[in-house]
Amino acid sequence: MKKQQPQISEDKILETSWELLEEGGIEKFSMRRLATSLGIQAPSLYWYFKSKQNLYQRLANQVSKVILEEFHSDGDWKEQLTGLAKTVRSVLSRYPCSTQLMMMTLPHEPDIIRFTNRMLLCVESTSLKQEQKMQVVTTLVNYVFYFVLDDYQHERNVSAILKDQDVLPGDEMIRLLDSMSEKDAGLFRSMFTNGLFELMGTDSAFDFGLELILYGVDRVIQEQEK
Repeated sequence: MKKQQPQISEDKILETSWELLEEGGIEKFSMRRLATSLGIQAPSLYWYFKSKQNLYQRLANQVSKVILEEFHSDGDWKEQLTGLAKTVRSVLSRYPCSTQLMMMTLPHEPDIIRFTNRMLLCVESTSLKQEQKMQVVTTLVNYVFYFVLDDYQHERNVSAILKDQDVLPGDEMIRLLDSMSEKDAGLFRSMFTNGLFELMGTDSAFDFGLELILYGVDRVIQEQEK
């Protein structure tokens, strides 16, 4: 009896893609691995997605849609940008490799365009010039992207070290710092031993960085309104 082709859908492909990204990261993701996980031949995927890049676009679009669904803020521009930044961070943290996908894709999907438009609406009421408004939202979203990406990559690096070595990463760092002079590593050593680097990736660190960006934007607006 001829083996029946498994029934798949675009939603099932997207769901399985997220699972594979969770397991191996974007570096190990391939259409061939995706097809194997779905129990189909790789060419069958191209009925749904013309290329891996096209699939990436759709995954990024899905993330953008979730951001739009979860973002709710009717305050002034500061409150809106704050709420937006926190929503983006929350959603990206739940979808594996979503930050890389958002950075790797072009705004050629409807919800990605809606997401960008919604960001611009946050600052539309300000006296900033149009090009400055674009720069504000670009700076903000890049901050969020790199904050989430740095936290994700740090966790992967620590896991890799623990897998390959018996020494804890902190112990290895202390030995390295002890071998360096006060001139070359004094301030770094002091911050490290006082646990300040443990604040990286925390809510308080994120909020402070966001506050710095908004303060800078506010100063520009005040200067222009004089």
